[in-house]
Amino acid sequence: MTVTLADVAARARVSPATVSRVLNGNYPVAASTRERVLRAVDDLDYVLNGPASSLAAATSDLVGILVNDIADPFFGIMAGAAQTEIGGPGDGSGRAGGEKLAVICNTGGSPERELTYLTLLQRQRAAAVVLTGGAVEDPAHQAAISAKLARLADAGTRVVLCGRPPLPGSEAVVAALAFDDRGGGRRLTEHLLSLGHRRIGYVAGPLERTTTRHRLEGHRDAMRAAGLGDGAGAEEQERLTVHGPYDRRSGYDATLELLRREPEVTAIVAANDTVALGASAAIRDRGLRIPEDVSVAGFDDLPFAVDAVPALTTVRLPLFEAGARAGRLAMGKEAPPPGGIATIAAELMVRGSTAPPRA
Repeated sequence: MTVTLADVAARARVSPATVSRVLNGNYPVAASTRERVLRAVDDLDYVLNGPASSLAAATSDLVGILVNDIADPFFGIMAGAAQTEIGGPGDGSGRAGGEKLAVICNTGGSPERELTYLTLLQRQRAAAVVLTGGAVEDPAHQAAISAKLARLADAGTRVVLCGRPPLPGSEAVVAALAFDDRGGGRRLTEHLLSLGHRRIGYVAGPLERTTTRHRLEGHRDAMRAAGLGDGAGAEEQERLTVHGPYDRRSGYDATLELLRREPEVTAIVAANDTVALGASAAIRDRGLRIPEDVSVAGFDDLPFAVDAVPALTTVRLPLFEAGARAGRLAMGKEAPPPGGIATIAAELMVRGSTAPPRA
């Protein structure tokens, strides 16, 4: 049943005119009244019709791309590639044809902001939504996201996940393109083990992120297979793991902490390449050399990884290719993978930042 403006007014105990003023923002309304109206809008999942009210069931020319941090190349590369496919080539005349308007929604990693953007895109009757990066592992948030995506899909919005695992119980997603973070993490640590490293520190991402868990699980799988992750070894792995944000400062501070906990550490695995840069700076500031004293490895293979000194050993994720594919799927230009799920392989890139430990 379609929710009307009158329904919202009744729920908020105000007039329909007041609801209209709040939603259009064209007339001052008391803060308490505005809050009541917005709560009623959310409770009833009311969608404001755009100018083409007679075509209320149709979607608009808008496509939303949700990212955690547009300044992070991990998200910027995927978003840029998706936007290229969504926008289309155009005819050079400046006129809009079959193209869509892609809008980047920067959540700052906030689950609440993610839901807010999805609600705004729903009200705008977005033609498609692309959600990039890892998900927050909170059952309540996952349930809220699944419900919101289901409403978007019911209204005709195509939903694509890029670099994010499938949502439990959600049938609304056209396709989920998930990176093999676990496999990449395992191969990276296997490489270090093959060089002879045994005291390996790990700078992990935020605890609540799927990306963090999968990469760390891959690392610990490799350590257990080498006989270093069970019993006392498991306690050692916990001691040699520090969590933090996916940024350079986190890599710097966490590496100093790892070197304090275990001065004999011979290798540092970082949650991503940006964190690895911070780890490298901390190692140098302690008067140590890379890789002669401590090897460093990252994840993602961002553009600067090959230009680091020494060049960074890392795991390559095909970010541009994944983003472009997500854009095509969002526009219906490409058929979804079987079952709607595709796992994208991760490739180990061995460079100069890793070497055998000192004898």
